[in-house]
Amino acid sequence: MVSNSFIFPKLSRRAVLKLLGVAIPGAILGYSRFSKLQPFIYQQDNLSLPSRPTEPKSVVIIGAGLAGLACAYELSQRGFQVTLLERSPNLGGKIASWTVQVGNETFKMEHGFHGFFPQYYNLNSIAKELSITNQFQSLEFYSVVFKDNFYQPENFYPSHSTFPWNIIDLWFWSSNRFQWGINLLKPSHWEVFRAITGVQIPKTFIKFDNMSVTEWVKQGFPQGIYDLYFLPFAKSTLNAPDILSAGELLQFFHFYFFGNPEGLAFSGTKDDMGTSLVQPFIKAIQKNGGQVVPEGIVNQIVCNNEKIISLTYQQGNSQTEVPFWVERNDYLTNSHVTYYGAGDRVFIATSNHQEVISLTCTHQGCTVSRQTDGTFLCPCHGTLYNAQGKVFKGPAKQNLPHYKIDQQKETSIQLIGISIISSKECKMLEADYYVMATDVPGIKQLWGLVEGDINPKVTEQVVTLKTADPFAVGRFWFDQDFDWKYSDFTSISGYKLTDSITLYHHIQNQFIEWSKRTGGSVIELHAYCYKEKDFPNQESLLTAFEQELYEIVPELKRANCLNRELVNQNNFSGYPPNSYNNRPKTTTEIKNLCFAGDWVKMPFPCGLMERAVSSGLLAANEILHQEGLQRRTLLTVAPSGLLKI
Repeated sequence: MVSNSFIFPKLSRRAVLKLLGVAIPGAILGYSRFSKLQPFIYQQDNLSLPSRPTEPKSVVIIGAGLAGLACAYELSQRGFQVTLLERSPNLGGKIASWTVQVGNETFKMEHGFHGFFPQYYNLNSIAKELSITNQFQSLEFYSVVFKDNFYQPENFYPSHSTFPWNIIDLWFWSSNRFQWGINLLKPSHWEVFRAITGVQIPKTFIKFDNMSVTEWVKQGFPQGIYDLYFLPFAKSTLNAPDILSAGELLQFFHFYFFGNPEGLAFSGTKDDMGTSLVQPFIKAIQKNGGQVVPEGIVNQIVCNNEKIISLTYQQGNSQTEVPFWVERNDYLTNSHVTYYGAGDRVFIATSNHQEVISLTCTHQGCTVSRQTDGTFLCPCHGTLYNAQGKVFKGPAKQNLPHYKIDQQKETSIQLIGISIISSKECKMLEADYYVMATDVPGIKQLWGLVEGDINPKVTEQVVTLKTADPFAVGRFWFDQDFDWKYSDFTSISGYKLTDSITLYHHIQNQFIEWSKRTGGSVIELHAYCYKEKDFPNQESLLTAFEQELYEIVPELKRANCLNRELVNQNNFSGYPPNSYNNRPKTTTEIKNLCFAGDWVKMPFPCGLMERAVSSGLLAANEILHQEGLQRRTLLTVAPSGLLKI
């Protein structure tokens, strides 16, 4: 008979602990490789609370972008009387769609391609509730292509593993793995490794928010890793590395890669964003009794005893009596004329400097350029206006609007419409709660309309918010197609302007059908954050886009360009160094006021559309909490990295 002690030799306690010390981490690593990590719950009530108020409660939400839509949707679902105001005639904010004319046909134009990632847990949960998940289709994989083949193209695929397995997968996928340049024996490289794998809010911001990405990289960053991954992804925040907080990039990278088990593949909408996402939101809000007001422009907000008492708004696309400030544009201003504003909202002062002329073309919103003879020409569709802004040659039918200069400061002016709506047409709203869910320029303008008891802390938080560099989108229709071996949405690195290319005739139904019928192609180039001094007007943007497109797709040099559209704006949220501490939260010092938008301070990792939606749901949860109601459960990726700082 064989002794048990021979089969199972007696082990000391120390030996057992050593074996366990190896076995347990090994088991965890093995489990994490083959078992998909589930979303983390950020906010969940432990008690079972009522879901709806027992007496009527009302809320006014200003801004119908994703943050405002999400907030309005959740509160209208819960029985609140919701009024949603949107300044623009196009609902949706940065995911709005509008109609453009191309020859004898019409198409829907947007602010640029938006990818829907699997880790957009809160946005995806609403899409499921709205029964619109069939509106999305996977792009299967995602490519990054480098100018002049400085690096081999990178491809990313769906994954179900988190750190460290996603790093191992990336190493196997990468054609540039031996150019990463990582040396963990170098202290600076080890610190980078610890930082990107140890994200923890707010500790990461405490340590890294005081420097820009550019400054952080100079401290000793593996060059290959920066060129291949961090530079393209830094710009996809729509903030340039020289003005983006290193802390913000770290949480962004954690959300999109290190902290989630979904990989970097994503989906696109089968139709334009307005049709696929915005309209279902609006229909649900209205079905729940909510009122949606396009072209609703707020002109007064009354605050008393740390509460919003009422607001007044007027509706219509005419110029309003609401004054607004614009900064002088020193990149456009010269010895002959003075310009104000930026992006698609530019004004030129008249010779007496008592008025300005809006340079937004009344046809489809491009920015017109002043010619040497004083006339104004639209670079997109050719409308010509005379020196006073009157239409000389179409397709535009309306003249360029004039504004009166009401006040002047050293570098800015306050404008007011000359042909204004009567104050009799203004409407007053009184509600239990108010949510400001605009973009950064919008929240600053709204805060300037607050009268009465204004909280100084909130004022400081609002006025110090920043916008990023402007972004631009150029969409081109050609009479020929071309071969393309990369993903239908591909990041482009190394060009002065272009950051990505999208083949819309492979993604959205309206363009797929047009391409099948005509043999043509529809391509979009996106510049996430260009420097205005390099591209001061839309003519220079269009010229650069076309030149770079022909470099990226040489076959198109032989094709005819049938139409081109351009969108450029200067309203995306900025995340500069040293901005985290003073960034406002969704809750404010004003009892019945919440903020929502991708510019608010978020308590968990998120980015882009998911950040906007989550902020809107956080605002809704705060209102529900104040009423003693059950909050919506919010989900997120792993809240911190494995190697916490």
